[in-house]
Amino acid sequence: MKKEDGSRQYNKKHHCFYCKKVVQKMSRHLERMHNDEMDVSKAFSFPKNSKERRLALDLIRNKGNFEHNTDILESQKGKLIPFKQPKKKTEGQKFLHCVYCYGLFTKRSMWRHFQVCKFKPQDETRDKGQGKTRVQALCAFAEPAPPGFSDVYWKFLNNMNQDKIAIAVKKDRYILEYGYRLFKKNERVISQHQYVRQKLRELGRLMLAAKKVAPVNTIKELIKPEKYSHVVTAARCLAGFNDETGKYKCPSLARKVGHSLLALAMFKKSEGLKARDKGTVQDAEEFAQLYQESWKFDALKEEASPSNWKDLSKVTLAQVILFNRRRAGEVSKMPLSVYLSRDLSETHEDINLALTEHEQKLCKHFVRITIVGKRGRKVPVLLTPLMKECLDTLVERRAECGVLTENGFLFALPHSVHHLRGSDCIRQLVHECSGIKNPRALTSTKLRKHIATLSTVLNLKNTELDQLADFLGHNIDVHRKHYRLPEGTLQLAKISKVLLALEQGKLGKYKGKSLDEIHIDPNGS
Repeated sequence: MKKEDGSRQYNKKHHCFYCKKVVQKMSRHLERMHNDEMDVSKAFSFPKNSKERRLALDLIRNKGNFEHNTDILESQKGKLIPFKQPKKKTEGQKFLHCVYCYGLFTKRSMWRHFQVCKFKPQDETRDKGQGKTRVQALCAFAEPAPPGFSDVYWKFLNNMNQDKIAIAVKKDRYILEYGYRLFKKNERVISQHQYVRQKLRELGRLMLAAKKVAPVNTIKELIKPEKYSHVVTAARCLAGFNDETGKYKCPSLARKVGHSLLALAMFKKSEGLKARDKGTVQDAEEFAQLYQESWKFDALKEEASPSNWKDLSKVTLAQVILFNRRRAGEVSKMPLSVYLSRDLSETHEDINLALTEHEQKLCKHFVRITIVGKRGRKVPVLLTPLMKECLDTLVERRAECGVLTENGFLFALPHSVHHLRGSDCIRQLVHECSGIKNPRALTSTKLRKHIATLSTVLNLKNTELDQLADFLGHNIDVHRKHYRLPEGTLQLAKISKVLLALEQGKLGKYKGKSLDEIHIDPNGS
C-alpha cells in the first residue's frame, strides 16, 4: 500500500520468534529485547549493513512468521504473513513455505524463488533441472501435518503434484483417514505408494466433480443412498460420458472410482460400527448395495482398447486361478485353441442316471476344459457362466484391442507375444482390496495347500480323495503325505478325546462310536 503522495507505506508487521509478539520493526525489536539469544547475538556480530547480517536477521524473521502461519493453517482462521504481500485478498491455499528460508510465497512464484533462495544448499543451487511441480511438492513438506496424522504420512502425501486435486484431498478429512489406513497397510511396500496416491487423487477428482453437481463439503456426505444419483453423475462427468453415443471417454476411470467408493463405503461402515452409530452403518450398507446392483461399466463392450482388454484379462485370470485352485503358471499359459475347442456337448443320458438332480444341475452350470499341467499331465479347469462370458468377450475383441495374431495365449498381452502372469494379477488385486487380514496368504500355492488340507475334514473316501488329487494335479501318495492336516492338529482334536475319556473313566460309554461321534469337554462335561 502507498501513501497519498505516492510514496511507499511501511506497515507490514511480523511475528517474533521468541516473544510471540507482532512487531513492525523486527531488527530493532530483536536488538532491544532479545540480544541475549544466541542466533540474535550472532546476527548482530556481523558488520552493520553487511550481507551476512541481513541474511541472519531475515532467517529469524521468517522463522517467526512461519510459526505464526503454521498455527493459522492448522486452525484455518486468521491472516497469514507472506514474504511479499499480494495486492488483493488471496486464499491461503495458493501459498507455500520455502523449505529452506521458511518464507511464504505464492505457488506460482515459488519456482522462481527457488532458483535464487540464499539459504539453499550450494550443491543444490547448481541444479537447474527441478520443475515447477517438483519444487511445489518439495516445499509442501514444510506444511504441518493435520492432527491425528504422522509426519511420514504427510510427507507421503506431499510427494504428489500440489495442484487443485491435492488440495481437495488434503481438505477432506475423510479422504485423509481412508488414505492413512491404506498407507499404514502398505507403508513398507514402497512399490505400492504411487498406487495409494493414485487412489486418493481419484477420490479428489471425484470430489471436485461432485461439487459441481450438488452442494457437498466432504466425500463422506456422498456415501449415502440419497446421494447415489449425484455420485453416478459426477463419475460419468469424470469419465467423459457422452449422452448421445452412450460411451465413455475413459471407462476404466469410472470403474476404478467405483472400486474406491465401495472401499470407502466399507471404511465408513467400520467406523460406524466402532462408534456404534447405526445410521452411519445403514447408510454405508445401502450405498454398497446400490453400487453392487447398478454400478456396471462394461468397459470392454463400450470401448475396445488395449487397457480395457488387459484389465478384464487380469480379473478373469485371477478368478479362474482362485476358483479352481490351479497353479498360476498353468492357467496363464492356457492356449487360445484349448478354449475354442472345448467340449460343448451335453452330458449323456446314461451318465445322468448315476448323478443326483443337484449334480446334474452343476454339470449344466459349469464348463470344463483341459489344459497341460505339471510334468505334462492333463488337468481340468472349471468355468462359471460369468467367467465364460468374460472369456468370450476377450476372444471377440482380440484384434480390436491390439492382440497380435501370432500370440496364441488366451490371456495374451496386447502388442506382445507374451502372456499375463497370474501371480502378478492376484498380487495386484489383493492390494486393491481393503480389509484383508492376511494378504500374503492369497497366493495360488497356499490356496492349493488350503483346499487339500481342509478336504481331510470332509472324511472323503479313497476314490473321492483320488478324484480331488487328480483334479489338483497331485500324485495321490504325495497328496496324502504332504497335503493333510498336521499331525499335531489331529492329535489335539481327535486323540485327546480318548485320553480325556480314559482319565474320566468314561471310555466304556463310547463303545462302538467313531472319534467324530465322541463329544467330550475338557472341563469334564
